Amino acid sequence: MTATGTFTPAPGAAPLGRMIGAQTVLETRMLLRNGEQLLLTVVIPTLLLVLFSTVDVVDTGAGKAVDFLAPGILALAVMSTAFTGQAIATGFERRYGVLKRLAASPLPRWALMTAKTGSVLVTEVLQVVLLTAIAFALGWSPHGDPLSVLLLLVLGTAAFSGLGLLMAGTLKAEATLAAANLVFLLLLVCGGVVVPLDRFPDGVRSVLELLPVSALSGGLRDVLQHGAGVPWGDLGILAVWAVLGLGAAARWFRWE
Repeated sequence: MTATGTFTPAPGAAPLGRMIGAQTVLETRMLLRNGEQLLLTVVIPTLLLVLFSTVDVVDTGAGKAVDFLAPGILALAVMSTAFTGQAIATGFERRYGVLKRLAASPLPRWALMTAKTGSVLVTEVLQVVLLTAIAFALGWSPHGDPLSVLLLLVLGTAAFSGLGLLMAGTLKAEATLAAANLVFLLLLVCGGVVVPLDRFPDGVRSVLELLPVSALSGGLRDVLQHGAGVPWGDLGILAVWAVLGLGAAARWFRWE
């Protein structure tokens, strides 16, 4: 207040950290309130885990089915949030001009993408906790180094986020919706999530093993089911996809 008792305006943007935090909370709330996103991120992975762990539909090899399925379902959860859900939501935000308006706000564009990534990470933590609890209830017995699991999840998130943002920033919203769901279904079947890759012919399997979801599910399975060390090969594949996806998204993402 001034000496005369009137308020002196002090316009200006909030601190950058506070803006990113507020946008992250908003993005997370919007994601969790969206029924379609919840179907992709929570309902479908949960149903697949319970169904294929309790009903002998797919031959998962020796041992309990849940020991094979749980790592793959965790990989599917990362893909559903970081790729499919983020691509669809961002694509429609771009179509309706939300991104254009946000880009004109004091929040920098890179900070907006940081907030979206933060929202993805928060959602993934909730997914991992829920799916892990269900897997334990089904008799899951995981092994391995938690640090290796964390590295796989982080690099998998980066890889799928880059691909999702690239799709959302270059295609029309309707095309993004169709393509993201189609890719989700194809990778669910062909990415080693519920169907072992050794069920495919050798030539096809060699190509499928280079997919990000195959590297993520295979790496998690090596660590959590077989107690292997750091899966450098799978981490390398995910790192390449992350660099290519994020680099392409930064280069070609269109805000309008």
